[in-house]
Amino acid sequence: MKKLAILLLAVMVCIPMAAAKPKKTKKSNKKAVAEVVDTININDFSFHFGRANTNGLKEYLVQRMDMDTAYIADFIQGFDDATITEADKKLKARLAGKEIRAQVEGQVMEQVSKQINDSVDLLNRAEFLRGFRVGIAGEDVPGISMDSSQILVRKNIEYYHKAQMERKYGANRQAGIDFLAANAKKDSVVTTASGLQYKVITKGTGEIPTASQKVKVNYRGTLIDGTEFDSSYKRKQPSTFACNQVIKGWTEALTMMPVGSKWMIYIPQELAYGDRESGKIPPFSALVFEVELLEIVK
Repeated sequence: MKKLAILLLAVMVCIPMAAAKPKKTKKSNKKAVAEVVDTININDFSFHFGRANTNGLKEYLVQRMDMDTAYIADFIQGFDDATITEADKKLKARLAGKEIRAQVEGQVMEQVSKQINDSVDLLNRAEFLRGFRVGIAGEDVPGISMDSSQILVRKNIEYYHKAQMERKYGANRQAGIDFLAANAKKDSVVTTASGLQYKVITKGTGEIPTASQKVKVNYRGTLIDGTEFDSSYKRKQPSTFACNQVIKGWTEALTMMPVGSKWMIYIPQELAYGDRESGKIPPFSALVFEVELLEIVK
């Protein structure tokens, strides 16, 4: 109600007061006398003060409290008797239920449906609402606790989401597998136990960083089709970060590279962003980086 309080305060400075009109006087060289104002009695003042403070109130009730002014008499009844009756509590609960219903149908159902199948009407509306009623009423469901329902929902959302991602981006996964299989056969390409691949372009002779250390690097990143998505060279500014604050493929490579090294690294999607989309990188994308380790930042 802060806005309303400000409104009430504002009217205090503009309340019309009954004032006696100053009598016309003949011009005089004497110093002007201050205007005399006839004040109204405190009872009249109180009445007009109260009335003046309702200026703009209806607009506030309509715009900010979503009240129908057809029920202004009920508003006045509540104003006159601030005691909350059982009927008032029931009405308040009913209005809250109506508001939550609008949010559930307009937001929750739509968002979940889109997340698992790109659809706004995937869920069975009637069954969803029935489950909602049972849950809010605290009714038992034979053989299934509330915790079990939550676990079941979480696992199914994960399943549907993975199925959706596989359907949309599964081709990226297979393309990455094929690319890395062919790349592993090339000269000087080393494949680690995790599936990471690297090729030494320049062999450094400096210290090898640990996972918790910060490093300064220059790099260029591309998709397996050669599409560039990032480059510190183009920004003309090396990047600095801790080795364990990047994707797994980078962490593994950096903690094998001596300072001064320049490598090509080939990262399977599971050591990159997996099913997440990151900027220009689609889900399930294998990535290729040219990485130059400039120094360990101490």
